[in-house]
Amino acid sequence: MSPQVRELAASVSLSHRQFLQPLFVDESLPAPRPLENLHGVQADTADSLMRTIEADLRAGINKFLLFPVPAHKQLLPSDFSFTVSALEAIRRNFGDDIWLVADCCLCAYTANGHCGLTDATGNRIDNDRSIATLTDYALAMAQAGAHCIAPSDMMDGRIASIRRGLDDHGLDQVGIMSYSAKFSSQWYGPFRDACHSSPASGQLKDRKTYQLSPANPEDAILSSVRDAEEGADMLMVKPAGWYGDILLRIREQVSIPVAAYHVSGEYAALELMAGAGLLDRTAAHLELWTSLKRAGADIIISYAAREARAWIEQQRH
Repeated sequence: MSPQVRELAASVSLSHRQFLQPLFVDESLPAPRPLENLHGVQADTADSLMRTIEADLRAGINKFLLFPVPAHKQLLPSDFSFTVSALEAIRRNFGDDIWLVADCCLCAYTANGHCGLTDATGNRIDNDRSIATLTDYALAMAQAGAHCIAPSDMMDGRIASIRRGLDDHGLDQVGIMSYSAKFSSQWYGPFRDACHSSPASGQLKDRKTYQLSPANPEDAILSSVRDAEEGADMLMVKPAGWYGDILLRIREQVSIPVAAYHVSGEYAALELMAGAGLLDRTAAHLELWTSLKRAGADIIISYAAREARAWIEQQRH
C-alpha cells in the first residue's frame, strides 16, 4: 500500500496543535539546569523560561503546562508569590499568543512533599483544609493570568471548590483541566527530581491514600465523571502510556475533552532505549502518541511536544 493510500485510509491523525509542552521554572536556580533523566528538557530560571517559550513558539507549540518550583518549603503553604510572579511575567511577554495551564498542587510547596496538608499527627491528609488552600492557590494563579488551572492533587471535591472560587471572583472564563484519573505510579521519578517533590520519609511515606490504584479502574471512571459534574472543562489521565483502557472508558463516559499525560518515566524509558540504539526515537514517540489518540485522547501532554510539528511533517513525507 502506498504512503498516499495509507494516509487516505488512516482513521487516526496527529496535529501539533493538540499538544501541551510541560515547563519547569525553579526559583532556586542561578542558571537553567538540564534535567539529567529527561533528555532535552531543562528546569528554567524566571528569565530563561521566556527564551524557552520563544523557542517552543518557533517550533509550533503555543500551549504549555507550567510547574513552578519554589525555593522554600512551607509547613502550611500560603505564600504563592513566586508562582504568581512567573505567571504574570509569561502573560506580560506573550499575552494571548499562548495558552497557559498552571498545575495546581501543593507537593512542591509542602515540607513533606505531599499534595495536600496533613493533620496534626502527620499521618493522614486533611482533605477539607487541603481543598481550602488549593482553592486559594488556584485563585491566585487565575488572577495572575493563567488561562486554565490543572488541579493534580487528587483531593475529593476540589474541582467544585475551585470552580466556585473562580466564578465568585468573576473568573468564570478560566478553565479547569482536572487530573481526574491520576494513578499511584512508578513512572513519576524524573518529574519528582525536577520539582523536588518526593514524599518525605515517615508514616505517610507515599501518596497511595489519595492517588488511584492501578488495580481499581472503576475509581478512575467514577472520579472522572464526578469531576466533570463538578465543573471541570477537561479531564486528564496520568500516566497515559500504560492506561489506554482508562482513556477509552473515560472517553465513552464524558463529552468534554480528555487529555493524556505521557509522564516523565514513560518519556525517559523511550529516550533511554533510543539512546541505546534499541528503537527509532522519532518513530517510537509518534507510535505512542498515535496510540493515545486511538484510545480517545483529544489532548496530548508530552515532554517531546516541542518536536511534534517537525516529526509529524517528517512522517508525512
